[in-house]
Order: sequence, then C-alpha cells, then structure tokens
Amino acid sequence: QVQLVESGGGLVQAGGSLRLSCAASGSIFSVNDMGWYRQAPGKQRELVAFITHGGTTNYADSMKGRFTISRDNAKNTVYLQMNSLKPEDTAVYYCNAHIARPGSVRWYWGQGTQVTVSS
Repeated sequence: QVQLVESGGGLVQAGGSLRLSCAASGSIFSVNDMGWYRQAPGKQRELVAFITHGGTTNYADSMKGRFTISRDNAKNTVYLQMNSLKPEDTAVYYCNAHIARPGSVRWYWGQGTQVTVSS
C-alpha cells in the first residue's frame, strides 16, 4: 500500500504565500519523478511543476518565477512554495509521484488540498 498525503493548503490573500507538502509512505523501493497538478472548478487538471529524483525541475509557464518545487529524497517528500499568489491560482492541488514498490511501478495521486486566494 502506498499513500501520498498532502498538507499546507488554505485561504490566503492575493500576494500572499503558501507552502504545500506531500509525503509518500508505504512499502516503497524508490520515488522517481514527483509533481504537482491543480484543478480549478470547471477546468481540466493542469501541470504546475515536476521534479526528477536528481532535482531537475520543470514549471508551467504561468507559475515560473512565483512557484518553486523541491524535494527531500530521504523523506520521500515534495514541496511547492507558492509566492505572489493570485485569485486565479485558486484550485485543488494534487501531488503526483512515480513510485516503485514490490510488484509494480506506477503513478500515484494524493487526495488533493484546497488552495483559495482571495482578492
């Protein structure tokens, strides 16, 4: 059994900051790529950022310069530091990780954490 548990969402005013965390737990051999996606009401889920096991990062254009993804491999945890938040960043943010465990290698999703940015 593998779980991705997210935390750190909440309500913040425009221009504020939040830091999301996502920890993978369970019977895990290795955690490869990890990332964050978001889904706003009535919209499709979209990539926010991802990071490889070695630390290479990639961001959606609208997040570059405002969001920073990082990870702690020893803790199987990925973080998303979000600065200069805008109302249009309001969404449910989902953690995504490519995990190798006994008998399988596949992508897992967290349950999502709500981020609401007020104007």
